[in-house]
Amino acid sequence: MRAEAQRLGLDSAFGIWWRRGGGDETALRGECDPWSLFGAIDELWLDQQDPLALIALSAGCKIQCFDKNAQIQDMASAADLVQRHLPPMGWRDPFSAAPCSAADTIALLGFWRQLIDSNRPIGAALGFARWKRATVAPLLWGGNRVSFSARVAERLAPDHAIAVWKSKMPAPSLARFGARNQMLFEVEDGFIRSAGLGADCVPPLSIVVDAQGVHFDPVRPSALETMLATAVFSPDLRARARELLALIINSGVSKYGVGGAALARPAGARRHVLVTGQVEDDRSVACGAGDVRGNLDLLRRARAHEPDSYILYKPHPDVDAGHRVGHIPDAIALQFADEIVRDPSIAALLDMIDAIHVMTSLAGFEALLRGKQVVTHGVPFYAGWGLTHDLGAVPARRGRALAIDELVGAVLLVYPRYLDPVTRLPCPPEVMIARLIAGVRAENRLITGFRRAFGRMKRLSTGLSRG
Repeated sequence: MRAEAQRLGLDSAFGIWWRRGGGDETALRGECDPWSLFGAIDELWLDQQDPLALIALSAGCKIQCFDKNAQIQDMASAADLVQRHLPPMGWRDPFSAAPCSAADTIALLGFWRQLIDSNRPIGAALGFARWKRATVAPLLWGGNRVSFSARVAERLAPDHAIAVWKSKMPAPSLARFGARNQMLFEVEDGFIRSAGLGADCVPPLSIVVDAQGVHFDPVRPSALETMLATAVFSPDLRARARELLALIINSGVSKYGVGGAALARPAGARRHVLVTGQVEDDRSVACGAGDVRGNLDLLRRARAHEPDSYILYKPHPDVDAGHRVGHIPDAIALQFADEIVRDPSIAALLDMIDAIHVMTSLAGFEALLRGKQVVTHGVPFYAGWGLTHDLGAVPARRGRALAIDELVGAVLLVYPRYLDPVTRLPCPPEVMIARLIAGVRAENRLITGFRRAFGRMKRLSTGLSRG
């Protein structure tokens, strides 16, 4: 090794060489992106003073260090390398400004790097309303400014991806991109998105980006479904998922907000069942509702399944606000439900009830987090993993039984992306949830106020009646 190192000129000057499988060695001088090397090499040789040693070891790469005379040195431990290359200094968490360790800082930088690398194929983003772009752009950033221009997208080569909010994309554009085999990354709201409604133009603080499909369409696998079906969930991830689960339950966090006072059970010891309405022309309903024909049909089915239960029906807030399709007049809804609930938060309702019936509603997932019985009439992403009572046609490829912390780890920790509304930096979910609990909001009050007023006018003009 010493002779080979000397032959390659590995001395106190900058120089590295690496060994690939099969015994091939290659030398490199000058600056490079080390992360592009680590996935393709078996062993890295370098000067003992080179800070690249710490990066390589952190990446799990086998290293061999030499002194200035090309003498082989003992393998340095990670602690030794941290002490050598990261002298004592103060480290602070960028979200809280609290002191943190060098290891925590490195982990955060690795988290950001992984996100950036996943975004590098994206050449443009289409279908995003202007009020969403400021919060979506940091989560799609891959080293260059995110372009929301259709002209830029049209000029992209097929091997460059376009991030799309598909429900807002013109059908001819989608057909054209499909004809040329353009890579499309589907973007949707995350499962904990904001304190406020998307229909009121409250921007999302969480999104999901899926290059394989979309999580609410059971016809084909998505990256989330593939993860749930095949991933090995580490003990560390499961422990973190349990901590996140406790935080969500204790704080009352749900998709659109936080908390709510505890509710009394209106029918005492009788079984209480919640039925959640949805936006009937939403893509998740169109893809995953199966043979359920809208909110009224769901309510009928729930009553047939629960003839003796006290049924509470909660209309979808976007429908109730007058923005979307799916309204049931109260008089008709009360033919099948015992009570219509609007004001209580979904979290407070889920804490009070015994079971929930859904088409594809995220409320079913939130009920699972709280240990409630969940009856699915459609095929939501959380059906088919042994945690729900499924009446819909769940794909056979979902036959794996999961624990709740495995489901939470995939659905809330690994799959989505979150934005801190204070620093505007991508963040772990714990940070975004802490902001929601603290009452931090990301809305434009002028736009949101206008949308709420418009919804009230629309309800009046279209005669949406609650009576």
